[in-house]
Amino acid sequence: MNLPRTFQIAALAILIISILLLALGGYLTPISRIAFSPFITAQTWLASRFQAIRDFMTEPRDVATLTQLNQQLEAEVARLQSQVIELQQQNSEIEILSALLDFARTHAENEYITAAVIGRDISPFLHYIIINRGSDDGLRRGMPVVSSQGLVGRVAAVTADGARVQLITDPDTAINVRIQPSGAEGLLQGSITGDITVGAIPQDAKIGSGDLVLTSGLGGNYPPDMLIGQVSGVSQRPVELFQTAAVEPVVDFSQLEIVLVIVNFRPVNIAPLIPGVETP
Repeated sequence: MNLPRTFQIAALAILIISILLLALGGYLTPISRIAFSPFITAQTWLASRFQAIRDFMTEPRDVATLTQLNQQLEAEVARLQSQVIELQQQNSEIEILSALLDFARTHAENEYITAAVIGRDISPFLHYIIINRGSDDGLRRGMPVVSSQGLVGRVAAVTADGARVQLITDPDTAINVRIQPSGAEGLLQGSITGDITVGAIPQDAKIGSGDLVLTSGLGGNYPPDMLIGQVSGVSQRPVELFQTAAVEPVVDFSQLEIVLVIVNFRPVNIAPLIPGVETP
């Protein structure tokens, strides 16, 4: 016999209310956990697989993007480093030119031409540099060459647009010098090793380490009072006629970049005036 429809609805409502009351009271939690556990597990597995597939699909694109960005950053860093090096070089050149200008002002009696060093000696027996000025600029053989520190050497050979400068360290160098403060005179000579010494110093001259070595102007090859270096050691033997002094040059020849050529000095060849000396 079928129950009245009203009774069925009432019974269903009571059942729903009872289930809600039990759920709110927490009595259905174990049952719901058991019932929904398979669904939660399946959902978790599907979510992890979806995440893995998405990472697989997007990662190559991200790696390519990062690689391109890294290349751009490296190129920018290289460009900035190049600019820094260029600015450092410009600053170095400005400092050198400023020092040379100060030197020229201090020795205002001379006329100068600025020249850049474009070559260095490759022979162990010669000591020279090549500069980018020549006869077209008024350079002549024998003109002295200086830096902001002191004497570099003299022009030994000239072409139209270049010149070779014999350094004071060259074995063929011979410069008449004066040692201060004693005023003793001697002859400075270079060597194959690049060391320079002053010989023919009178035995009674009082010289010592730290004394200044300047050109004396004798011999006609250099103007007087050009700084060469300082005495670094003295060799004196009673049995010898003269004493010898080792000299530390003030110029760092390995770092020469820009030099000054004294163009208003004309060397004098005094060899024909010395008795017993044959002229070439």
